[in-house]
Amino acid sequence: MGDRFRDKVVIVTGGSRGLGRAISIGFAAEGASVVVASRKAQSCQAVVDTIEAAGGTAIAVATHMGRLEDIDNLIEASYAAFGRVDILVNNAGINVAFGPLSDIAPAAFDKMIDVNLKGPWYLSSRIAPRMGEHGGGAIINFLSVAALSTPAFSGIYAATKAALKALTEVGAQEWAQWNIRVNALAPGSYHSDLTDGAIEAIPGYGEGMVNAALIPRVAETEEILNPVFYLADEAYTTGITLVADGGLMAKR
Repeated sequence: MGDRFRDKVVIVTGGSRGLGRAISIGFAAEGASVVVASRKAQSCQAVVDTIEAAGGTAIAVATHMGRLEDIDNLIEASYAAFGRVDILVNNAGINVAFGPLSDIAPAAFDKMIDVNLKGPWYLSSRIAPRMGEHGGGAIINFLSVAALSTPAFSGIYAATKAALKALTEVGAQEWAQWNIRVNALAPGSYHSDLTDGAIEAIPGYGEGMVNAALIPRVAETEEILNPVFYLADEAYTTGITLVADGGLMAKR
């Protein structure tokens, strides 16, 4: 066990699978108390069990980021358990509207807005004043390189992430008075359930991702942890989007 984040309390949304799971376990391994938030209570508890088996501290809070009442419950449960929140990682996100803009159903558009944009805005904006009362902290919003250079057929997903980038920059300005740093992370391709499923289902998809980057491979999930830790721990960085994409943007 490390101590880089000892005595810190971290909320990780989408914290039960893939990258979110790695982030939850990674923070706990560095001494933080972790709130694992995701839709399914059983999946959250499985991550908590893993953390506790390694000597860490965590709680599970079932949270649907498209439901404001769930987000209110997440905030209250976190403060009831630990008395404070120092770091918020808005990792949860969905892409249920992959395809041409003309084919996207309004219901899918609304769902993407609720989970990818409205949820992170609501959670961040309601927790920021309370975070400020305890000396400040860090908020990290997960974007995607799609927010910076938008590919065809991912327009709604990219739009939600680009809007979240804007909210990141506004939050950094508004909450600096409370000693809260707000940054975004835009990863490229990394192994996850979503990515690995697409590689398996779509011919040439994996090869295309590898060929698109200067570092010609798909990143391991854990490789995204160091950029997350930097944004959580660095005291003189706010309002930025940190890109961790293996040189994808540079190659474009």
